[in-house]
Amino acid sequence: MNIDQKITCSNIWKLFGPDEKRVIKELDKSLSIKEVQEKTGHVVAVRDVSFSIQKGETFVVMGLSGSGKSTLVRCISRLIEPTSGTVKMDDVDVTKMSSRDLLELRRNKMSMVFQHFGLFPHRTVLENIGYGLEVRGTKKDERLEKSMEVLKMVGLEGWHNNYPRELSGGMQQRVGLARALAVDPEILIFDEPFSALDPLIRREMQDELLKIQEKLQRTMVFITHDFLEAIKMGDHIAIMKDGEVSQVGTPEEIVANPKDQYVKDFCEDVPKYKVLSAGKVMRKECCDETKNLFSKKTDCIMDNLKIETLIDKLVDTDKSYPVICNETGNLLGEIDRSIVMKSMKSKS
Repeated sequence: MNIDQKITCSNIWKLFGPDEKRVIKELDKSLSIKEVQEKTGHVVAVRDVSFSIQKGETFVVMGLSGSGKSTLVRCISRLIEPTSGTVKMDDVDVTKMSSRDLLELRRNKMSMVFQHFGLFPHRTVLENIGYGLEVRGTKKDERLEKSMEVLKMVGLEGWHNNYPRELSGGMQQRVGLARALAVDPEILIFDEPFSALDPLIRREMQDELLKIQEKLQRTMVFITHDFLEAIKMGDHIAIMKDGEVSQVGTPEEIVANPKDQYVKDFCEDVPKYKVLSAGKVMRKECCDETKNLFSKKTDCIMDNLKIETLIDKLVDTDKSYPVICNETGNLLGEIDRSIVMKSMKSKS
């Protein structure tokens, strides 16, 4: 196994029905979901899904309602038992874990944050945050210290003695996030955590989580039905339809090269300049002036810089700038105002 891979899913199937294990063994895998249901009476929720998640990245699983995204992610944690296939974490097969080992995994290695906060109404904010540590058997003083630490991290300092009913929806979700972080998990799973929040609060929570992730570098699996949220939060995105993964890639790869019409429809309203980098839109042929700037190491632009960050620099000048590789420093091409303006006008 690649040491950078934290989670590897291989050929995951999930059927719902009275005899799923027998049916999957005899199943003609070429049948459509509708044909499987007609022939076997079983519903295919996840169909032969494989992907890997790198250590420390945010991996987004997105799709419309009924696409299988929540079922798939629940198979990863075995809240739902996959019908077939394997899930490995650090090269340990989760699908073969005993109930005791699975309990230890959930207590010590993994935390989940759901759309509905699931806070205990009779416990204070601080007591809610420390619940996972309490279950683990952590001593009270240590529990309180850790709970206060993550309370500050999620921006709830001063609210430790309040009860959930006294908090807004956004604040309650911050408590849910703090509770998940308190146990110091290696893996965080988010099931549409912000979809019930007002748009402004939702944006604030997205920004908060991005800041926390930048600091902690945990492996995060994030479910959403919102493509704009997916491209904002994800290092990689898996787009699901009818239980299958249509495409996996970085936000930039997906927006630049959607593999089918279903993915293209998601990308339709995304301003390209917010996602694409200089290296994706640059002109590969360079004029002499650009080559001269490169030789002097003047005004060079890294290939991984987003177009959005270059607008102020390029929009009021006719000058072309050399685009260089972020890793090697080699000249790759050039970028100018016309390229930036074209990317700003285009959606997908």
